[in-house]
Amino acid sequence: MKKLLFALLFMLLAAPACAELIINEVMASNGVYKNGEAYDWIEIYNSGKKTVNLSGSYLSDSAKNVKKWAFPDKTTLKAGGYLLVYCTGEDVSPGKGSTFYANFKISASGDKVILTDKDGETTLSSLAILPQYGNVSWGLPLGGSEYGFFEEATPGAKNGKTAHPARLSAPRILTPGGFYGEGIIVTAEGPENAALRYTLDGTTPTEKSKAFPEKGLAIQKTQVLRIRAFADNRVPSETVSASFFIGEEQPVPVVSLITDEKYLFDKKTGALVKGNNPDYPNYEKEWEYPANIEFFNAEGLCEINQLGTFTASGHSARQNAQKSIALYARKAYGPDRFYFNPFPNRDYESYKSLLLRGANSDAFSTRLRDVVISSLAEPLDIIYQDALVIEVYINGQFWGHYNLREKINKHFIAQWEGVTDEDAVDAIDILARTGRDEFLQNGDNTDWLALCDFCKKKDLNDPENLDYVLANLDVDSLFTHAAFEIIIGNDDFTNVRVYRVPGGKWKYLLFDVEAGFLSLDKAPMNYYLKKVSDKIQGFRHEPLAALLNVPEMKEKFLARFAEILQLSFQWPFVEEKFLAMEEQLEILLPRHLDRWPHFTMKEWRQNVNAVKYYARIRPTKIVSLLQKHMKLTDAEVDQYFGEVQSLLESTNIQ
Repeated sequence: MKKLLFALLFMLLAAPACAELIINEVMASNGVYKNGEAYDWIEIYNSGKKTVNLSGSYLSDSAKNVKKWAFPDKTTLKAGGYLLVYCTGEDVSPGKGSTFYANFKISASGDKVILTDKDGETTLSSLAILPQYGNVSWGLPLGGSEYGFFEEATPGAKNGKTAHPARLSAPRILTPGGFYGEGIIVTAEGPENAALRYTLDGTTPTEKSKAFPEKGLAIQKTQVLRIRAFADNRVPSETVSASFFIGEEQPVPVVSLITDEKYLFDKKTGALVKGNNPDYPNYEKEWEYPANIEFFNAEGLCEINQLGTFTASGHSARQNAQKSIALYARKAYGPDRFYFNPFPNRDYESYKSLLLRGANSDAFSTRLRDVVISSLAEPLDIIYQDALVIEVYINGQFWGHYNLREKINKHFIAQWEGVTDEDAVDAIDILARTGRDEFLQNGDNTDWLALCDFCKKKDLNDPENLDYVLANLDVDSLFTHAAFEIIIGNDDFTNVRVYRVPGGKWKYLLFDVEAGFLSLDKAPMNYYLKKVSDKIQGFRHEPLAALLNVPEMKEKFLARFAEILQLSFQWPFVEEKFLAMEEQLEILLPRHLDRWPHFTMKEWRQNVNAVKYYARIRPTKIVSLLQKHMKLTDAEVDQYFGEVQSLLESTNIQ
């Protein structure tokens, strides 16, 4: 009875207060992501016969503060027209035309939206919002009088003719997904009086899909199963999914992705294809689509099975046929995190996002350089991406060897730095390459650019100037990053990122080092160790250059350089990292190369041996290159590197 009275009260509150303006549809848990954002939204409809001037009118989610956000000047809504207000929760540009951005959010647990006149005294329209479902809109059906839930949201357009009072609960697949030696019968159950529909190709089931057999479904080969519940006067349920691997070997953990084909390979909408525009390929647009994500550990146990989202990831490597794929846990589809930890060197309980890295530029050579080289940073106090060798399936099709990685974003940095406050996480600054606007990943770059300009113009031998830099820049992080990159010979100098947590100093992030161990050349020494006045190439070199002009900082850098050689580049330690990856890839690559025939196993072994040669020898040669480039005296070389050189000669030169 209480629930009925509550619903009736909401319906009364929901009645439009003005015959012309109607809060027509709202989305309080949006699942349509663009550039990592999925703002909730409010749609306003002018049902009258005249254009309405909304300039200065207020929109709010609080009856106590109806003046939270105002429409800008010259805002009008023509007769029969719609406008959208995205609820960002931030003070941003208010927008114009038919698209606006308000500074408040809508609560999916229940809320009220109020539209008032420019005095804030007259209510033009109001809408009470019941507790909402993920990615399901709430609004007034076309020609109807009672609000309800829509099967399909229509932001900025006519609503559907049918709205429902509730959504069906999700069905359950009773037979666990996983690896089976032979065919099985899969059973499932759903809500009472609901029809279960299923697909086996990754497509989201519709009312036209096949009915799921009451006695179960026979699966005789590797397939993905998706089931959805349908009933009259209810929004269809969420789609539940499971992967069944029949007669498949499982040498390493597996990630299985299940999603609609249109999201993958359709020329118009597919995120993993070039599409119809050669100048702006689909995979560059970072379209984010829903997908079911499963992770099976090395024992075949399914640790996660949840709806989330995916995008194509990477830069130039997106052109590869085997794309890298980013995965996100999104609240609109299910849990807002992946509640498991697959990585061997982390003790985190969950992740917000993950990366399926397809080896990128190393895809045609060794497929292990980035993982192995990154792992050499384990003894060093610098952030790097941990990794796990896996295989990936997409809609039941084998998609090859991947390296599961931590994805670089504000959540990744927050975990490393121990930041838990959500506002502080949002405020983390992450800058790529030069730190210019086009490479701003998160936050703000103003302070970073000011610091770089300060280093460019000021003499850091002045104690006051040096103190300013030391107060704003983690010099240990800078020296570690520069020394590590020089030692490995990573001449892909665009792969430099800096970050800062609120209240902290700027630090460097180690990533994408697969261009390392390719030669005995002095590069990238000439990118890092430059004059302050030299031209910028890919990243701001001025902080390091200015610091190295200070004798005590130069001493600190050389000492750290020698320490890193000792901690991370003695051959027994390096060789162990290589062998661990080689053993796994020896097993995986024959099948992978059947799917993606880039090279032969013989060529792969030759490539690996070449990289191992440079990994063993380059650290023994780097000091002489450094001496020549920095014009170090023999006494300085002996002081800082004498001991470690002897050590490397005994461990690395055979």
